[in-house]
Amino acid sequence: MKALCWHGKGDIRCDTVPDPKLEGPRDAIIRVTACAICGSDLHLYDGYMPSMQSGDVLGHETMGEVVEVGAEVTNLKPGDRIVVPFNISCGDCFFCRKQLFSLCDRSNPNAKMAAEVMGHSPAGLFGYSHMLGGYAGGQAEYLRVPFADVGHIKVPDSIPDEQALFLSDIFPTGYMAAENAEIEPGDTVAVWGCGPVGQFAIQSAWMLGAGRVIAIDNVPERLAMARTHGRAEVIDFDEVKVYDQLQEMTAGRGPDRCIDAVGTEAHGGGAVDAVIDKVKAAAYLGTDRPHVLREMIMCCRKGGTLSVPGVYIGFLDKIPFGALMNKALSVRTGQTHTHRYLEPLLRKVEEGAIDPSFVVTHQARLDQGPELYKAFRDKQDGCIKVMMRP
Repeated sequence: MKALCWHGKGDIRCDTVPDPKLEGPRDAIIRVTACAICGSDLHLYDGYMPSMQSGDVLGHETMGEVVEVGAEVTNLKPGDRIVVPFNISCGDCFFCRKQLFSLCDRSNPNAKMAAEVMGHSPAGLFGYSHMLGGYAGGQAEYLRVPFADVGHIKVPDSIPDEQALFLSDIFPTGYMAAENAEIEPGDTVAVWGCGPVGQFAIQSAWMLGAGRVIAIDNVPERLAMARTHGRAEVIDFDEVKVYDQLQEMTAGRGPDRCIDAVGTEAHGGGAVDAVIDKVKAAAYLGTDRPHVLREMIMCCRKGGTLSVPGVYIGFLDKIPFGALMNKALSVRTGQTHTHRYLEPLLRKVEEGAIDPSFVVTHQARLDQGPELYKAFRDKQDGCIKVMMRP
């Protein structure tokens, strides 16, 4: 089959690789009908994620048609159309029973490797390094789905791929980010980053009762999408100092809730700390560029909440922890417990509360993937979200 494979920093190729096979009784094989490039895939593309190996199949936003199931998968059959969550969860361990699916204890065969870095291992992820399981991803013609009896949601024929696909990751991720922000009716919510997750965080903030949503970025197409589809007020951080602008917009109090939908590769215009972060990361003297996290701590109102869906890799420098503590800020983070959100968010799509396809700017074939990774990373040609049809 054809698949997009990682061969090093900035080197993604469309290769021919062996078709996946059932490896256990709870597996399924799907023929991929749609997949996407996620912002967190760019951390792999840019070489920030350790334990990648040349030839690894990428991708964790995937849906398709079931072609084969293992002996213990009784709730799926060939021909079923499903969306697959990006994280792999057994459904029955201590954490899965608490609906903390991204913390599954059983789905990462390389848990020891992850625990050496993080203290404990999170769940395995599709297409996201050997530290997180070494699973082949779904930017391919076929995908093996472990724990398929719990790792799916069936999609009705009335919902097209471009509306269903993002249940795999970015819609639940944006929704959980807004949920973690602990939004109260009428709150002012500031969202850093207007990429796809940021766009869904904006939409979700309104769903959860926000009174105002302020979106922060410097890419015109993203700010326009946040303004038109997200009904957000916008700040271009190349034009104004974000802290000063937010204080002015909130009468000096600061936003009630702040969401970091950027993560490890933050840009900060000409901010000194952002420039230093970039130099240190380029020289391998730092693992992350946490400008947004620092800025949120300073901007958020006292007693407010910081929600961090943006992916971070390792050790962060110069975090103003004194401000975090003295302002009594709450911080909530985590990979998305995707399985928890599949049914309620599918209902929102079916009811017409949201059409997730609004984020798609580019549709392409799988063999166009390598060039679109670069376009997405470099924000060329108005590229906000790439959807591919193998």
